[in-house]
Amino acid sequence: MENNCKKLSPEYSDVYQQFQYMSTQMQNMLSSMDQEGIDILKNLRLLSQICSDTGKLVSAYHLSRLLVPYTNQCNEIFNAIKLLSAQRKGALIVIEREDKINDWITTGTPLSAKISSTLLVSIFHVGSPLHDGAVLIRNNTIVSAANVLPLTRKLYKNKLGTRHRAAIGLSEKTDALTFIVSEETGGKSFTFNGSLYGFEIPDE
Repeated sequence: MENNCKKLSPEYSDVYQQFQYMSTQMQNMLSSMDQEGIDILKNLRLLSQICSDTGKLVSAYHLSRLLVPYTNQCNEIFNAIKLLSAQRKGALIVIEREDKINDWITTGTPLSAKISSTLLVSIFHVGSPLHDGAVLIRNNTIVSAANVLPLTRKLYKNKLGTRHRAAIGLSEKTDALTFIVSEETGGKSFTFNGSLYGFEIPDE
């Protein structure tokens, strides 16, 4: 089966060139700061946009590196996240990597189903009996749904919901990659190695 994750990944050279471009722009701004007529705030706004563009590119690159060895169904997963985000349906999707996570979760309902965006969206439909909890994906299979994850004990300046705290909690115990969709905002984020990151879905 073709690995569609690789199609979504920017090339290393693209990321490297973007960082070089950002570095060049920063150097240009620093060298021109004392010149008359320079609009520092305008330059700062431009740099902010460059940083934002770089963040999106690096996010797509990093996610692909984390996913490619463990599933070849990135399209289905990302399409589901897009739809869930647009509909503001809360979701929690765990991708198991090297560490087995059974010892860290309360197992929900076994499914053993092929990954599809349609199934993932239907699982997190508010009326579904499986929507409350996390979906566990292992390789190219939806293993189970309505799993309960351990909550992080860390305190955060910005209050985090239960889904985000659960995703962080699991990532503190294992190398799993967990996607979260916020029910309140539709915002998309993922956790890895105990950290929470916002991200954009890579374009196909």
